[in-house]
Amino acid sequence: MKIKTIIEQLYWFILKKQDEVKWARKLGASVGNNCRLNGVSFSTEPYLVKIGNHVSATKVHFETHDGGLWVFRDKHPEWDRIKGITVGDNVYFGFDCFVLPGVTIGKNVIVGAKSIITKDIPDNVVVAGSPARIIKSTEEYYNKIKSEVVHTKNMSKKEKKLFLTNMFLNKTKSIPY
Repeated sequence: MKIKTIIEQLYWFILKKQDEVKWARKLGASVGNNCRLNGVSFSTEPYLVKIGNHVSATKVHFETHDGGLWVFRDKHPEWDRIKGITVGDNVYFGFDCFVLPGVTIGKNVIVGAKSIITKDIPDNVVVAGSPARIIKSTEEYYNKIKSEVVHTKNMSKKEKKLFLTNMFLNKTKSIPY
């Protein structure tokens, strides 16, 4: 392997580890402001992926082409089926989601972990599953969880650990037998 190739691979590896948003932009993806990308991946056309502002994605794969054409490759060697992907503002992807070609995801959307997004998702909904389907509105989700939240985001790690330990582990729980 040539030294230049090794250095180039090392550069991309380090860039992805240090600043995944910058890495995605350098690949050609459009990524908005205040985004959190962690372990994302793109197929061969990252420049066809547009991610809005305030998007969180952990181990999400964005697939812009249809590999199923392999079955027809001998008959039609020139065929490709490629479509872009658009993600709106204020979207949260749970761990290990897969977004298929041509999908548009609206704004204010929560995508459940391990979901496969096969079709467009409207604004203001929670989706989950394989294929992903609408579970509820984000307003319904908000109303359900607002009484269960804890205010730990501004705590230090030490304060948070003490708070959560006291909350969950130091309570006496009766175990039914």
